[in-house]
Amino acid sequence: MKGLPVLLRKELLESWRTMRLPIVGGLFLLVGLTSPLLARFLPEIIKAAAGDQLPTIQIPTPVAADAVDQLWKNLAQFGAFAAIVLAMGSVAAERDRGTAAFVLSKTVTRGTFLGAKVAGLGAVLAVCVAMAVAVGWTYTAILFEPLPVAGWIAFAVMAWLGLAAWAAITFLASTVTGSTAAAAGIGFGALLVLSIVAAIPNAGRFLPGGLAGPAVALAAGVAVPAGDVVVPVMSTVVLIAFALGAAGWSFRHQEF
Repeated sequence: MKGLPVLLRKELLESWRTMRLPIVGGLFLLVGLTSPLLARFLPEIIKAAAGDQLPTIQIPTPVAADAVDQLWKNLAQFGAFAAIVLAMGSVAAERDRGTAAFVLSKTVTRGTFLGAKVAGLGAVLAVCVAMAVAVGWTYTAILFEPLPVAGWIAFAVMAWLGLAAWAAITFLASTVTGSTAAAAGIGFGALLVLSIVAAIPNAGRFLPGGLAGPAVALAAGVAVPAGDVVVPVMSTVVLIAFALGAAGWSFRHQEF
């Protein structure tokens, strides 16, 4: 993996200079800020908007667990979109510009080239998720009550893992097709298909969507059986490993 630190630094600097990191980071900060606020004030917003039209409907008083649930839903939606956008041009854009062939003509191996891409992508997602979760925990503590920090750390890890799965699938598509548009289409298609499959009883726990239940429960301070955590985590890790392994195999057999 000679040259990996240099290429990784290049990836991170490029993410900053092209405004990908600031923009995605801003989106995640907004998600972390607005999720507890939405959970706290949504009943009042509904009552104000409905007026006297819904006099008989009892809206439950929001609790801290509602903020956690709202944060996960927003991260799963906006975060998945961001992960796909970040990954769709990882390899395809480099091939289009000719920079991939230039870098590989030096002493850098193909494995190192892809490894730096993957590490950079994972680091950007990790920073963004950490910011969203930190802000979300702070505002949840202010608006509701402080929740266990350990549970929120587990929440952050599982949120990052879920987003990494969509990024890995899109990264594979970017490597195989060599097209940014095709990679985006495959990434969003996989998100749609797997989200539908996750609705099948007992199937969702083996997909990235299965991380939602244990992540939200742990962040809310609810005890979760070990199996409910291990199964979706390991399944998601296997999915990521398969996608990245397939991307590496395809990239090694491509000609530039």
